[in-house]
Amino acid sequence: MRSFQEACEYLRLNPKTWLVTGVSGFIGSNLLEFLLNLDQHVIGIDNFATGLKRNLHNVEQGVNKEQFRRFKFIECDIRDFHSMSKYYRDVDFVLHQAALGSVPRSLKDPIATNETNISGFMNVLKASMDAGVQSFTYAASSSTYGDHQALPKQEDVIGKPLSPYAVTKYVNELYAEVFASAFGFKSIGLRYFNVFGRRQDPSGAYAAVIPRWISLMMSDEDVIIYGDGSTSRDFCYIDNVIQINILSALADDASKIISLMWHWATEPH
Repeated sequence: MRSFQEACEYLRLNPKTWLVTGVSGFIGSNLLEFLLNLDQHVIGIDNFATGLKRNLHNVEQGVNKEQFRRFKFIECDIRDFHSMSKYYRDVDFVLHQAALGSVPRSLKDPIATNETNISGFMNVLKASMDAGVQSFTYAASSSTYGDHQALPKQEDVIGKPLSPYAVTKYVNELYAEVFASAFGFKSIGLRYFNVFGRRQDPSGAYAAVIPRWISLMMSDEDVIIYGDGSTSRDFCYIDNVIQINILSALADDASKIISLMWHWATEPH
């Protein structure tokens, strides 16, 4: 296993082609900017269901013109296998970030969540296998732990799902495991715990708590905490998410589930 700095140096000297789904989203656009700054070639897929065009404009401002020319954006829906799969030619690594997030959204519209997070995931997984990519890394979720209350969390100890969203992310893991055992196509799933950082949208019905609180404080408004204040959460900064995606893509031993919490971090940079 390379260190993160070694991995970055290797990629800078040996540019690869990456396919990032959900590229205009919070996590996807940060991955895009980091890869372009390493002089990588990136194919980005998004349908702007939840992603924002301004995120791609921000990326353009964060890299030089030559680096941004290495980016090819495809407006496409991962639910459409035939439209999406033709862009996998010569792709080395896939970072699958596209999904309909949010537990409340999944409770409101479980069908849409299922179509994107399960059918869409299957399409990306199958297209990646058919193209013979070197590695497939996908965004799993801490929601997979469900109602299991033991701490600290362990990857192989989970409870019952508590939402349609949690079901979809667990099904992703099951499909990934079956593709590894039945077809020999290995992957790494990253169970994100409440990722926060730059470009995270503080507005909207499904905004995450940290950007919403920051936005309220900047406006000199009250920050509201529901309950008695005893609830705790793990949070993970976006730079750690970038690090583990890069390291997972380059890992020699794939087919794993990794819990990514604030205290689970590679070296800072």
